[in-house]
Amino acid sequence: MTRTEAYLALNLLPKIGPVRVRRLLELFGTPERILSAKAHEILQVEGFGRDLADTIAGWESTVDLSRELRRIDEMELTVITQEDEVYSSVLKEIHAPPLVLYVWGQLTERDRNAVGVVGSRQASMYGLEAAKKMSFQIAYAGFTVVSGLARGIDTAAHEGALASKGRTIAVIGAGMGKLYPPENMGLAERIAKQGAVITEFPVDYPPDKQSFPLRNRIVAGLSSGLLVVEAPVRSGSLITANQATEMGRTVFAVPGNIDRPTSAGCNRLIQQGAKLVMDGGDVLDDLMTLFPTAPRAPKLEAPALPTNMSPDEGVVFAALGTEQSHIDQITARCGLSSALVSATLMRLEMKRLVRPLPGLRYVKLV
Repeated sequence: MTRTEAYLALNLLPKIGPVRVRRLLELFGTPERILSAKAHEILQVEGFGRDLADTIAGWESTVDLSRELRRIDEMELTVITQEDEVYSSVLKEIHAPPLVLYVWGQLTERDRNAVGVVGSRQASMYGLEAAKKMSFQIAYAGFTVVSGLARGIDTAAHEGALASKGRTIAVIGAGMGKLYPPENMGLAERIAKQGAVITEFPVDYPPDKQSFPLRNRIVAGLSSGLLVVEAPVRSGSLITANQATEMGRTVFAVPGNIDRPTSAGCNRLIQQGAKLVMDGGDVLDDLMTLFPTAPRAPKLEAPALPTNMSPDEGVVFAALGTEQSHIDQITARCGLSSALVSATLMRLEMKRLVRPLPGLRYVKLV
């Protein structure tokens, strides 16, 4: 049995968890030694009664490790543990870092500088646009955007990061074989090519009420700062913000209308000391003081020359007239997919080459 396989077996055991495994490691030294221990030896560890000791000592009757390894191979996943160099150093610092992470895609050194972006599943257009734009700016500046692949703000955050050609990590509250929500499978595939989808749950573990709060601690733990874009007073996003505060992370919040329920949580966070932000640059300016060697945000106020545009940007830019054009007109003129046109318009906006107008209309600036 390899070291990773031993950690996988421990992760598959019910009611054990990373905190208890840490106590066991203090006595036994390695996960392999834990799995070979007798029940009376395990009883020496504080917090372990007869039931838990018997569960660990008889782990082979509870855990189907061969099946899990087969599923990991079938889905072409990578499994990393806290002993692997690629495991996030900031995630190791939290109270209960995951024993293992199942990775679809690739984690890199660049992901050590990350910003979490969370918010409501029932987001307004204001919130969705804010999340997408700020995530674009954050990822374009070189930071990895971390979110939870949920509907609403999470989806917008991942889309914004992907549009910038930057990195994004989706932390899911289920196993890879039970990805949730299922309609985001296409988005997850794109994230895996440009970042990573990760989870601590076994491959076929279904989403439940307990799995999402556990997922949220990883979002906060991976991030140097957490941006809450839109959230009601009672929401998982505020739980994540509280977790981030307890971890010593900076919490940012986007203000909203005082009569909008989905803005009440953000406004309350600002009352309680979260940093009010109106642009991705506000987040970046604050984080640059923590990471003086991190990639600098692009100087968005200086327009990029049209000659520096990518081929897609050139096609979309040429489809814009001197008068404002609806996005459907632009799409029809350039013959590209609506998703590609939307992402390209965002890049042109960040370069100050086009300006968005109400009603999904755009106009050239140069």
